[in-house]
Amino acid sequence: MLIRYFFTLKSNTCNSRLLYLSYFFILPLFLFNFSGFAQKNNKLKTIIVDAGHGGHDSGATGDYENSLNSQEKDITLAISLKLVDALKEKFPDLKVIPTRTTDVYQSVTEKANIANENNGDLFICIHADYGPTKSGRRQVGTHTVKNYHVSYLGKGKKKKKITTPYYVEEPIYDYFKMPLGRNGTSVWIFAAHKTSDKLKAIMSESGQSESEYQVEAIADSSFSKINFSTPEGKVIAQVYAKRYQEKSELLARLVNVEIEKTSRPALGVNQRQVGIWVLQATKMPSILIETGFINNQEDEIYLNSENGQLEIVNSITQAVLRYKEHIENN
Repeated sequence: MLIRYFFTLKSNTCNSRLLYLSYFFILPLFLFNFSGFAQKNNKLKTIIVDAGHGGHDSGATGDYENSLNSQEKDITLAISLKLVDALKEKFPDLKVIPTRTTDVYQSVTEKANIANENNGDLFICIHADYGPTKSGRRQVGTHTVKNYHVSYLGKGKKKKKITTPYYVEEPIYDYFKMPLGRNGTSVWIFAAHKTSDKLKAIMSESGQSESEYQVEAIADSSFSKINFSTPEGKVIAQVYAKRYQEKSELLARLVNVEIEKTSRPALGVNQRQVGIWVLQATKMPSILIETGFINNQEDEIYLNSENGQLEIVNSITQAVLRYKEHIENN
């Protein structure tokens, strides 16, 4: 095989030159002739739906005055379960796997492992957002406070301190958290500078130090194994990681477009510069949807309503349909 022949040369200098050349000559050949790496020839077969938080990790809480006191873990579970049902109904031939179906705690590592061990082709993580709140106060009454006026009489050693009591009415205030003014739905992908973390996830599998992905052979369209610890494997893995990011961004944009069709404010596709670990650790295109702000009154009511949850689910389902059509037809 062309790639294998070039990369089996022993010289370190030669390997370095070939690694450099592979970016400009071999990889274009590779990408031109191959339809994909481990993405099952771009066929969408398995979708992982993750309900954020759970168990003792309640996530964000609606904690403003007169809120519903909602917990993020409950909202994400309700929306995720509806999304799983909707995806199964829309795509009966696909496997749709939830990371949790009850109120249980899972670490981000466990969530990523569920996705990777089930060979997911797509990872959709459901969350609810929380923004910085302001405190307000209102006067609820007054109370009488005794103060003292201090004066001095005389001079020198005969100087005396005289305290005269007097009374004033001071207000009593009630302090409270104000609801967040901002509302809407946003979609997040792993940051571009975190691609190396995505690469690490690709190159690790079930505790092994290196993993192998199936790649179509040039000569006979059979499958051969690529070792990602080798120079050529690292090059391929970097392209593969970039491919995840491009597909993640594609799905994120499609979700945002569907949200725009509703009455909801669509807050666009975003990248958190600190990174989102569960998105970086999954070996598949992955997005995180902040369905709304739990500490915004309008959003909290919306996220707890049947109609609101179904509207979000329908938007995501339609986006997945368009994503599936795009990757399978291109």
